[in-house]
Amino acid sequence: MNRASNQRPVWKLPGMRAALAAAAVFCAAPASADSDPNAVIAAYADIALAKYEDSLTTAQALEQAVAALIAKPSAEALATAREAWKAARIPYQQTEVYRFGNPIVDDWEGRVNSWPLDEGLIDYVDPSYGAESDENTLYTANVIANTSIEINGQKVDATTITPEFLSGTLQEAGDIEANVATGYHAIEFLLWGQDLNGTGPGAGNRPYTDYDAANCTGGHCDRRAQYLAAASHLLVSDLQEMVGDWAADGEARKALLEGTPQAGVSTILTGMGSLSYGELAGERMKLGLLLHDPEEEQDCFSDNTHISHLYDAVGIRNAYHGSYTRIDGSKVEGPAVADLVKAADPATDAELSGKLDATVAAMEAIEARALAGEAYDQQIGEGNAAGNAAVQAAIDALVDQTKSIERAVSALNLDAIAFEGSDSLDSPDKVFE
Repeated sequence: MNRASNQRPVWKLPGMRAALAAAAVFCAAPASADSDPNAVIAAYADIALAKYEDSLTTAQALEQAVAALIAKPSAEALATAREAWKAARIPYQQTEVYRFGNPIVDDWEGRVNSWPLDEGLIDYVDPSYGAESDENTLYTANVIANTSIEINGQKVDATTITPEFLSGTLQEAGDIEANVATGYHAIEFLLWGQDLNGTGPGAGNRPYTDYDAANCTGGHCDRRAQYLAAASHLLVSDLQEMVGDWAADGEARKALLEGTPQAGVSTILTGMGSLSYGELAGERMKLGLLLHDPEEEQDCFSDNTHISHLYDAVGIRNAYHGSYTRIDGSKVEGPAVADLVKAADPATDAELSGKLDATVAAMEAIEARALAGEAYDQQIGEGNAAGNAAVQAAIDALVDQTKSIERAVSALNLDAIAFEGSDSLDSPDKVFE
């Protein structure tokens, strides 16, 4: 799980006219639902529920595709499971804007989307991966090949790989975050295998015969299938839990609706600013670009990073405008933070709306390069001036939109918000120390 350790404080104070307008937003009787902060918070929760429901639906489709692959391994079944994984990323990435500011989501998120991971914990790896790590004694534990492993000096029975074993024993074993045993990226590794192409073309290329007990490659095909089935089932279970948290009586919804309107709106803006700046622009993009390191891209096995980054940006824009297009094409929308900002300071609303669009456009430019045959890991490769520039343009757009999110905080006269920071943006020299 990649968490930024520093924060970027916001201390700007609005002018008197903006302060009075913001006070009216939170204190006066609303002229309409669009200007009612409580209605904005309720719509934000409704959209969260819709996004997690879609994430659950696509995870269930992934679990079914995995079951078909295990039951009858073939190249076609593996390709179908991979496509199901990619489809599942689209709604889930749009939920990530809920992580920052909502403690229930943040505490849960590591179970489903932790990265980067030391994949040698799970399965066989190429010799270039290395045999050991000073930071992780389970670096090459390979639980698929071993029915017993040692965690913190104690032998642990791994004879049967169950969802409970993955979540309760293997996930972050030894209190090491790189020991990612569950979630999208563990499943991604099991479907694609390592991407050994560096910043050259090509993704992971695990053969379907890794699941074919009659013609087994990689060894331990039965246990690999057991692991993949358990991880897929666990992803569905975890998403069911989060759907419940945003349902009518769910804990995440209640935490928002039972707080003050100011606190609820601050939560929305915290998610937008922290994902924009420290997490996406910093940890997920700038760090990899500085190092020209494909290991620092989020979907590093599948070369799907361009999609994950794009839908993170779309999710940020969704949160501001209070609108989400579901996987069936229908829309869920309602009163939004944009309505509150527009009432308090129309110029700031216009500025932020334009910058959110500009960021999505910059991400779409990265996507276009990927669809034309230049994957994200190639775009961040050393010596690829045009690819580097495309990624840097998206980073710059994210940073720029964060400044406008700061102005929205000020326009609404909210208490200062500390957005997540990143050394790769704030102190890039530390990255090379």
